[in-house]
Amino acid sequence: MAHTPLRRPAALATGTCLALTAGLLLSGCGGASSAQDAAPSAGGDLAVGVLFPGSLSDDGFMESAHRGYLRAAKRHAGEVAFSKVEQVQAADYEQALVRFATHADLVISLGGQTDAAVRKVAARFPKVRFAEIGGPADAEPTANLALYDPQQAQAAFLAGAAAALLSKKDTVGFVGGAELPAIVNAAKEFERGAEAADPGVEVLAPQYVGDFNDAARSKQSALADYGAGADVLGQVLNLGHKGIAQAAAGRGGRLVGGPLAHDCARDSVYAGYVETDIGAELEYATDQLVKGSWKAESVHFGLGFATPHNDLVLCGTGAPVAAAKKKLDALRAKLASGEITTR
Repeated sequence: MAHTPLRRPAALATGTCLALTAGLLLSGCGGASSAQDAAPSAGGDLAVGVLFPGSLSDDGFMESAHRGYLRAAKRHAGEVAFSKVEQVQAADYEQALVRFATHADLVISLGGQTDAAVRKVAARFPKVRFAEIGGPADAEPTANLALYDPQQAQAAFLAGAAAALLSKKDTVGFVGGAELPAIVNAAKEFERGAEAADPGVEVLAPQYVGDFNDAARSKQSALADYGAGADVLGQVLNLGHKGIAQAAAGRGGRLVGGPLAHDCARDSVYAGYVETDIGAELEYATDQLVKGSWKAESVHFGLGFATPHNDLVLCGTGAPVAAAKKKLDALRAKLASGEITTR
């Protein structure tokens, strides 16, 4: 697809703050911007706007994506102007996307919770390119909307397998941030992974907190699962995973963290971490825009992609962990080859 630069308002070219609402500003205006990225990057002929509905320091999906944002801004400094907004309420998604669409060549939204809004806005701005990262895995792109799947299903499968292999009670559970299609699917793949690793494991019914960032409610969900006999939990949460860690510490349980991995010595309640580089999709979208080869496509990243962006790190040492790692390596290889498929 040939690239035709869009004309941008002088406000962006001069770095002037663009207000979305009284309390919702593009980065560079204070408030919503992060300490690492205090102003929109200077750019050339192209503009990219990114909607981060959550916190850039959530130690999860949004922070992983933001790392890719920073890498892309550094790599394309001087040719692409980047702007972003974070911690946006659901009622404001559409307005934020519209504001970006009025000046950007490419608008990127993070998370399946933005799916309805980005589809609606993309239809209103047919000459602007849009990309959604982490939406429904089986959704179809539209004429100007690309869909990038970070394969959270693969990560959830591996997390389920790890949880089952490391469980001493043969009972595991899963806590999701919201009952969205991608998260419901992740819960199913967590169960499939657990049963593939240990057919005798009991997988409790998944729990959905209703908010990816609510640590208190996540803690209550985790306490319920630990109370029901689980000793290792999987999760797809942002800030909410801190609540599970608190519950685990109080009940002698553990959890599988991610998508960002940490030094295992940092917190003993983590049985391991699934790693998913959400930011790689943001870099991919920007790279394609710069090359002039961007197209409205559906791209599945993960273990089968040219550069895999999913992995799993186990914490601890000893024979049980070594045996678990061996089984997980075999399952990972089957996922990468397509012998095991996730949806």
